[in-house]
Amino acid sequence: MTAETTALIDSINVTMNAGGMNTINIVLAFVMYGVALGIKPHMFADVFKKPKSLIIGMCCQLILLPLLTFLLALAFGRTISWTMALGMILVASCPGGNISNFMSSLSKANIELSVSLTAISTALAILMTPFNFWLYGNLYLRFAEIAGEVPQLTIPLWDVFKTIFILLGIPLTLGVLTARFLPKVAEKLKKPLQWFSIIFFIAMVVLSFAGNMDAFLKCIKYIFLIVLIHNLLALSIGFGMGTGFKVPKKDRRTLTIETGIQNSGLGLVLLLGTSLFAGFPPHGGTLVITAWWGVWHIISGLTVSTLFNRYDARHKSTADG
Repeated sequence: MTAETTALIDSINVTMNAGGMNTINIVLAFVMYGVALGIKPHMFADVFKKPKSLIIGMCCQLILLPLLTFLLALAFGRTISWTMALGMILVASCPGGNISNFMSSLSKANIELSVSLTAISTALAILMTPFNFWLYGNLYLRFAEIAGEVPQLTIPLWDVFKTIFILLGIPLTLGVLTARFLPKVAEKLKKPLQWFSIIFFIAMVVLSFAGNMDAFLKCIKYIFLIVLIHNLLALSIGFGMGTGFKVPKKDRRTLTIETGIQNSGLGLVLLLGTSLFAGFPPHGGTLVITAWWGVWHIISGLTVSTLFNRYDARHKSTADG
């Protein structure tokens, strides 16, 4: 990637007024509420009886993905800008994506494990997202060969904590309570909200970059390749750990999907709605990486689900034959 290309990517600027940001926050809160509608207390009991896969999944999401993302960003060297590297690290620091449970159901994976991993990683995100981003972001800025003066990355902890708590903590609690006391309502709302979350995120990305569409289209092939490699790494972490520790097939599929699908919508909200990058203009590379991740992991999730189902069909026909 040339210096001109990275400069073009970093020049992309997305601004939102207070009304637009509030709308996104409210809709994202509804999306997380929809995720929580599938959470029932007995699911946790069943998963915690055999916690091996749950522990592996937490290690994949909270430890391995941010660490290996940091190393991947260093390996890219000067082919990416430091703002793009921070975008990769921000996505890796976010909890599991809100569509991972839907993708797990399509893949005939362990739904209870998927919901448990999403719920726990989302709850822990209040602390782990700012911590991992601060830790690996500063390590990258320290060890990468960056031309020019780059300020130290400081995280406005209260600002980020408050945003994550409002967007994730409150909707998660309300969703679990709805599933517990109004199960029929929860069942009716669950699937429509899952599809709504996919449509919402794509619409959010398109509207966010509408004013920078020419620049976005010129650099998309580079962004596509970076996010593709990063997402393959995430999927491989889940699949590799599941295979290495010999967990059941359904659990291995869940680990693959949960590690490969991140809540990049939260990343965008943190970028646009908090003072996360107050001292870091410009940060177009961070925005573009985070936004495209949200689009791409829908495609990759559907692709992985299709591959898992084709594997089942092929082996079923072989067994019948």
